[in-house]
Amino acid sequence: MAKRDYYEVLGVSKSATADEMKKAYRKLSKQYHPDINKADDAADKFKEISEAYEVLSDPQKKAAYDQYGHASTDPNFGGGGFGGGFGGFEGGGFGGFEDIFGSFFGGGGRSSNPNAPRQGSDLQYTLDLSFEEAVFGTEQTIKFNREDKCGTCDGSGAKPGTHPETCSKCHGQGVVQVERQTPLGRMMTQQPCDQCGGKGQRINTPCDDCAGLGRIKKKHSVKVNVPAGVEDGQQMRLAGQGEAGINGGPYGDLYVVFRVEESDIFDRDGSEIYYDLPLSFVQATLGDEIEVPTIHGKIKLKVPAGTQTGTTFRLKGKGASKLRGTGNGDQQVTVRIVTPKNLSDAQRDALRKFAEAGGDQVTEEEGFFDKVKDAFRPK
Repeated sequence: MAKRDYYEVLGVSKSATADEMKKAYRKLSKQYHPDINKADDAADKFKEISEAYEVLSDPQKKAAYDQYGHASTDPNFGGGGFGGGFGGFEGGGFGGFEDIFGSFFGGGGRSSNPNAPRQGSDLQYTLDLSFEEAVFGTEQTIKFNREDKCGTCDGSGAKPGTHPETCSKCHGQGVVQVERQTPLGRMMTQQPCDQCGGKGQRINTPCDDCAGLGRIKKKHSVKVNVPAGVEDGQQMRLAGQGEAGINGGPYGDLYVVFRVEESDIFDRDGSEIYYDLPLSFVQATLGDEIEVPTIHGKIKLKVPAGTQTGTTFRLKGKGASKLRGTGNGDQQVTVRIVTPKNLSDAQRDALRKFAEAGGDQVTEEEGFFDKVKDAFRPK
């Protein structure tokens, strides 16, 4: 199935800003995270979303993708000058076209070496973090199963003292020429060698520990230095911590996806922290000095007299660390005036006198307490 356009995957336009793409990614990654969304296709969609954001959030990768599309994400893209990225114009022919025609006609096209080193598979690990660990950073050791290179045979798959032998039928090519009858007549085609299974080599005496595979499942551990300021759904790439390569190839990579627990009292958007401050209408009316919690500890905040509900105070530098920058963001404190539900007779009398002193001649039947509430709603 053809890959979807990365902009379509994130639901943004090509002119979208970095912040717009980040917000789209955060929303979709939370929606389709396989630990939260149990739909059958959730894991595939989450992988697709992560892949799209990884490319579009990197200016160089984004520029290449805008020009060349999905071809720019191929591991061989740009590897050998103008022709290396697309497998063409080098050697003495048209690269990829030779391979295509060679597979049909048995011509002089190039065939990949089945014994060439290949990188191992990438892995993904979901790391749970508390709100504080994400804000301030932490170091954790994670453990997971992966395919390691077999230590007994050093990845060759052959029992110590022996070695793999070149297949006598395909002479190490992994493929053999077969004559077939086609609508165009009898033609030579290629197919995997039936003697070596397309590997080009045969292991007559397999390693006892890995049964000839050259790799073995093992418990692996690695330290993860989580930087201060990471957010839910973001990921970190640890090079070489994936599964073992094939034929002596390098290890794959490990992608650590962060799942951040929500705070009981704070909200967060990047380096900005948000907190709702409950005040009585007496405090808001007369003013007060309040002790306000921040992620860095409690501080004193002076609330001026006549403060309205919805008023926001900004506490400079009291937010989270900036992941891609220096310093901290701010904490925004929004006043929420709490209207009392149960009043004593003395409190009711005091409120009536307060209203009368302001020229409001009202009774409970006329909605006196509704008017009190209205007085403290945002203008």
